[in-house]
Amino acid sequence: MIGFSIFFSLILIGAALTLYRLLRGPTVPDRVAALDILNVMITSAIVLFSLIDGNPLFLDIALVYAALSFLETIVVARYLEGRR
Repeated sequence: MIGFSIFFSLILIGAALTLYRLLRGPTVPDRVAALDILNVMITSAIVLFSLIDGNPLFLDIALVYAALSFLETIVVARYLEGRR
């Protein structure tokens, strides 16, 4: 059980640093990359919670969240590409 708390604390520290980059990023691509990294961390936290709880339903939720965050990254990249 102590291993899971270490993993959660590492994810939380990484998410806090990524959130800082998301809010203070000097350029828009920096913020988009930070948002993508934050989505990966949220997905990994959902998977870790699924392992702790023993409920495989959370794995389906993580899969759908990962697919939607991938689509979000593509949409934002297309929008930024068309803005130039």
